[in-house]
Amino acid sequence: MSSSDDSSRTRRGGEWLLTLALLVALLAALMPVIGVVKPGGWLLGSVVIATLVLAAGYGARRLRLPAVAVSLIEAAVWVAMMTAVFFRDTALLWVIPTPETIRAVPPLFEDAMDEIILGAAPLEDTVPLAFLIVGSMGLLTIIVDHVVLTARMPLLASIGIVAVSLIPAIAVPREVDVVAFVFLAVAILFLIRVETRSRERPLERDAERTAGVPATALGIGAIAVVVAVVATPLLPQPLMRAGTGLGGGPGIDATLQLGDDLRRPEQIEVLRVRSNAPSPPYLRATTLSRFEGGVWEPDRVRTVPLDSEFGLGSVSIAEDVRLAEYTTDVEVMSLASVWLPVPYPAVEVTGLDGRWAAVPYNRTVISQSGTTQGQAYTVVSNQARPTLEQIRSYNAGGPELRDETTQVPPETPEIVTELAAEVTAGATNDYDRLIAMQRWFRGGEFRYSLEAPVEEGFDGSGAEAVAEFLERRQGYCIHFASAFALMARTLHMPTRIVIGYLPGVSTTDSVDDQVVYSVSSSLLHAWPEVYFDNAGWIPFEPTAGLGVPTSFSPAASLPGETDDPNSATPGATPSPTPSSEQGPNGPLDPRDEALPGTPLGTTNPLPMLGVVLLILFVLALPFLARELRRRQLTLAARGGDAAAAWLIVQDAAIDAGIAVPASETPRAFAQRLIDQHGAPADDMYTLVVAIERASYAPAGGRDYWMGDAAMDAATAVRAQLLAAAPPARRILAVIAPRSLIVRPGSVYAGGAPATR
Repeated sequence: MSSSDDSSRTRRGGEWLLTLALLVALLAALMPVIGVVKPGGWLLGSVVIATLVLAAGYGARRLRLPAVAVSLIEAAVWVAMMTAVFFRDTALLWVIPTPETIRAVPPLFEDAMDEIILGAAPLEDTVPLAFLIVGSMGLLTIIVDHVVLTARMPLLASIGIVAVSLIPAIAVPREVDVVAFVFLAVAILFLIRVETRSRERPLERDAERTAGVPATALGIGAIAVVVAVVATPLLPQPLMRAGTGLGGGPGIDATLQLGDDLRRPEQIEVLRVRSNAPSPPYLRATTLSRFEGGVWEPDRVRTVPLDSEFGLGSVSIAEDVRLAEYTTDVEVMSLASVWLPVPYPAVEVTGLDGRWAAVPYNRTVISQSGTTQGQAYTVVSNQARPTLEQIRSYNAGGPELRDETTQVPPETPEIVTELAAEVTAGATNDYDRLIAMQRWFRGGEFRYSLEAPVEEGFDGSGAEAVAEFLERRQGYCIHFASAFALMARTLHMPTRIVIGYLPGVSTTDSVDDQVVYSVSSSLLHAWPEVYFDNAGWIPFEPTAGLGVPTSFSPAASLPGETDDPNSATPGATPSPTPSSEQGPNGPLDPRDEALPGTPLGTTNPLPMLGVVLLILFVLALPFLARELRRRQLTLAARGGDAAAAWLIVQDAAIDAGIAVPASETPRAFAQRLIDQHGAPADDMYTLVVAIERASYAPAGGRDYWMGDAAMDAATAVRAQLLAAAPPARRILAVIAPRSLIVRPGSVYAGGAPATR
């Protein structure tokens, strides 16, 4: 068998293994998605589409088709599978798209984006989400297949794969999944190693001199993985969580995982609010009604354009119930969220920039493009103000409510039901039952605490967490709101939880005789609402030490038809309790300790210093990686590996912007460097002799060893090439060397790629 046949067979075997390594890396990048979307059909579809695309590419390359044809064949496989799985009813022969198929794509994509924006992790495995994930996986496979197997740039592809794997962690911040990280790291190292081996010619080298190369690479990779796993938890956390804000500010976490936000020591001013209401209002962002025992999920409801006739609209209540109209002006200082903070119940919102939609079901406003950052807007709200006699005569419930507002999980602990019945035993109507529960939570038996739940190992809103909270009787707004809402449901009352902001702290500023209130990020809050027939959704405040509890005035205390400013404002507009006022457990609001006119919090410089050092370290990674690679090549060249010395020169040429085509012989390449780039002739000839001897000398011969001479020549040529390059090119060669991602002989190294 000829040597050319052996080389061809080696390349084919290497390409098959490289395809397999790429599939493993793609599957490793898919693992973090499992924590964001519940496993289902999308997972199987992603594996199948990646396998089919890579198999099609491998088969096309075996037929020696051009790179463009390979990518087109892979794209055809992707289109055929996506059509067969998601659009076969509109396709020709189930796999060929038609105009009707193309028209069906945008609505499905929009549904998927709505589920991502409005949903709470882990998302349900729905058809729109499966379409988005499977389709994205197929496109990613086509791209990285071209980058790795055609352009021969595995490091660039690895960066892309790692970036894709980070998206779920950015979208839903959580602890590092060590298993998934290690699997991804090993898959990336395996991919790079297999690609490197597939490019090597089958030269017979001394086993003693080459055995250390893969061991060294494996050792470096293992050390990197161990250091990353150990060091990541020790790194200072940034001031804002990347997953909660998009575009320059903190955001609103609609998954009821607010503990990290509330425990954050830095207080950032997110809003400025002024209103003609008797007291500054609560600002709602979204509501959560669905509860199956594990977590409260945001409402998935229909949206309509904000300015349409079916938008917010008027408030529907009984004719004899008073409506108080208030106007609130909100200026966003530092808040990047798709949900717009508005007082309840909003009937009109003006002054917004961009495209916004209204959710009639819960009277919230959501962005269709962009975020709340930089917005300034005015909200008109019509607040129902029934008398005490009216609210006591109404029942909690109504025929038009969704079933999920009354759902009680079957595994709800008995302590929830028993305490609800015990606390409300003396009440004769639904309102008095709710007031009894509110008074019980705020009466001194419960303590507001941001730390105790974490120390005891529970920090959630599920049924088990509620039971634990009712036993320990200390927690924060999530626990109070969840317990109140679930206990009310056991009494057959429809409830939901609202995510939004508490009223802010008054400042010394005023506009049109209205005091401006400052709302900080630590005032992110959750509170329950109960639906009353004839009065609508009524908010309650069970959290100990926060705001003013909901109450309504008797009809006899109301002077005619005017609002009594001395009466307690019901429900949605309790004012924050001053931090100086003492409750049974100390300051009533431990989050409002900043005084008006003073900074919202002192900044610890150490986290910022850590972030700066981390950024500098990341920027230095290309230089460190290049130096590590050069030292490895130097050691190999000193040991007699002429190919390593030759590769040092090729890398230097790539860094200096010199073409290194695969079609050029070593002698022709050396002559070009001498003639056009001032490379020292003697040193270049030494390198040419060394590489030619290594290529054509008898196997195992030591008489042709030129280790030190070849390495000295490579060092001199490298220095001359970089010295002759323009200053900008020399700087890039240090801080961002192209040779890290551009391989000699590849398409991006200049010239035609090597022929097969």
